[in-house]
Amino acid sequence: MVVMSEKSKEFLKAMLDFLPSKRNEYKKSIEDHGEILETVIIEDIFMPDIIKLIGEEKNIQLIESIFEYFEEVSNCEDTHLINIFSITVMEILGNDRTILEKAKKYMGPKTTLLQIEADRDLGRI
Repeated sequence: MVVMSEKSKEFLKAMLDFLPSKRNEYKKSIEDHGEILETVIIEDIFMPDIIKLIGEEKNIQLIESIFEYFEEVSNCEDTHLINIFSITVMEILGNDRTILEKAKKYMGPKTTLLQIEADRDLGRI
């Protein structure tokens, strides 16, 4: 079992702060799996809402706040969190070109670089 880093714990807490309506699903995922599965939680619980927010572009302030935080994460020194972040958030953003084009407006330089690398790793570029 991989021990989750402090930065990963902070990331999940921040996502719950941005998306408090996901708290019950988050708790249920932990109960169902008997542990915190970071990729499952990010991919199945947080990213669908983030993709929806980007697609609708109604709550711009929340989107901007999330992407400001993503830029902070992208610049952190925690390689575990960067890897998890890249294979979940960045890859998922690249799954839909329309969403990605909208998301690019909110991405900082390091987040943009991580997204390009995630696409390259998947053979999308």
